Amino acid sequence: MAHKIALITGAARGIGLATTKLFAAQGWHVAMIDRDEAELTAAAATVENALPVYCDVSDPQSVTDMVARVKSHFGRIDAVVNNAGIAEFGPIQDTDFAMWRRVMQTNLDGVFLVSQATTEALKETSGAFVNIASISGLRASTLRLAYGTSKAAVIQFTKQQAAELGEFGIRANCVCPGPVRTKLAMAVHSQEIIDAYHDALPLNRYGTESEIGEVITFLCSDKASYVTGQTIAADGGFDSTGVGLPALRS
Repeated sequence: MAHKIALITGAARGIGLATTKLFAAQGWHVAMIDRDEAELTAAAATVENALPVYCDVSDPQSVTDMVARVKSHFGRIDAVVNNAGIAEFGPIQDTDFAMWRRVMQTNLDGVFLVSQATTEALKETSGAFVNIASISGLRASTLRLAYGTSKAAVIQFTKQQAAELGEFGIRANCVCPGPVRTKLAMAVHSQEIIDAYHDALPLNRYGTESEIGEVITFLCSDKASYVTGQTIAADGGFDSTGVGLPALRS
């Protein structure tokens, strides 16, 4: 049997790279997609049976060329993980249109373009989409007008995919990570922010990149063969709680 092929955007670091390594450990071959060519090349060198492909997911021609290369190299695509994203935060009054468009071009347009370009390939394999949104798409927070709105749109986009593509055997699900201990997060989160997150999380800790990757690889696997149209918050319980945890714990 041919190896299954996963295509992962934003694969050079973070959740994308952790998911790539999990797929590889499970016997999949992986097309690693990123626009940071140098870091992508270095990351791909650490993974067996990986094909690094430079692509800006917000550019239609770049996406078309990328999918053609992946199909030519592997011959098939069994799962598409739309993970590429950027985060820019700021007050509503300081969110200019240029910032809004930067966030939307990668976080939403990229999901649309990659999904549209790979749908025919997934019809051939009865494959799966997993789109990475965020807890910020499920619950509002300050400074996240563009980011949170883009991720909420990804959640709805996933439901549209599931509704329309199910008749072709394609499943579509969405993962919403909560606070994750990435290098980027740890670089910008002060101790005060870390403490505040811990206070709000029933599990009282940040998640890891691999914990998110485990959910993603499950949803792409045959073990999730009857799961579609779902939004799964891998968030330590953050979405389930309101106020009061710190007081209750004390």
